[in-house]
Amino acid sequence: MRLLTLRTTEGTTAVRQDGNTLTEIDGFSDVGALLQDPAWASIARAANGATHAYDGADLAAVVPAPGKIICVGHNYRNHIKEMGREIPEYPTLFAKYQESLIGPNDDLALPQESDAVDWEAELAVVIGKKGRRISEADAKDYIAGYSVLNDVSMRDYQFRTIQWLQGKTWEKSTPFGPALVTTDEFTAGPLMTSAVDGEVQQSTPTGDLVFTPEFLVSYISTIITLNPGDVIATGTPGGVGHAQDPKRYLQEGQLLVTTIEGLGQLNNRV
Repeated sequence: MRLLTLRTTEGTTAVRQDGNTLTEIDGFSDVGALLQDPAWASIARAANGATHAYDGADLAAVVPAPGKIICVGHNYRNHIKEMGREIPEYPTLFAKYQESLIGPNDDLALPQESDAVDWEAELAVVIGKKGRRISEADAKDYIAGYSVLNDVSMRDYQFRTIQWLQGKTWEKSTPFGPALVTTDEFTAGPLMTSAVDGEVQQSTPTGDLVFTPEFLVSYISTIITLNPGDVIATGTPGGVGHAQDPKRYLQEGQLLVTTIEGLGQLNNRV
């Protein structure tokens, strides 16, 4: 099942996608709100509200206001190598905030303060039910589904200090969507790519993670309770602009396209 958040003239609404048809899930303003109901899956499957065409739809970030966005650094071996680091023993965690999120087709605003804006394609995990100290064996039961995210990073700010937060959570910088695809229809493994003006920069299977989604759910939930709608961005593979020689960064007017097979595509004009 594919769940999206649609912008309408009256606000936003959660919808189910069936081919080119989006069906409103009445009573829920977005996918994050839907996930707060323990019966969200059966409610979404039974929805028969107003319909819209997917083509040309104005989509918001699939979960527009998650309680937590927890990101993982250095989680693909080829990216760890290109950045000159060692394979980590434990996940490197940092946060984003909801103000950083934009829709899958929204413009990506270059901040006037940074001239080192980089791309980072990522597989996003969306939590479906509340849990603390979740075992790795049970973790899949707490995942509602998966989506596509680009952890666009302002490298000059990121590396001002040893803490990355200030380079990672710029306002309106993180495309997220287009859909939440439930776990019965997607398992980590398919190819993930990012391309700038049609030139592929990153191309790695999402199954090539150091720490799997299930491990991350277990590890993070040991630290803090995970709630429905929380997001885990699982890290980016090799091919980022900062690691190239010479370094390459996003420029005004370019088109950043982020794709994961089976999940969908983000298309963001810089």
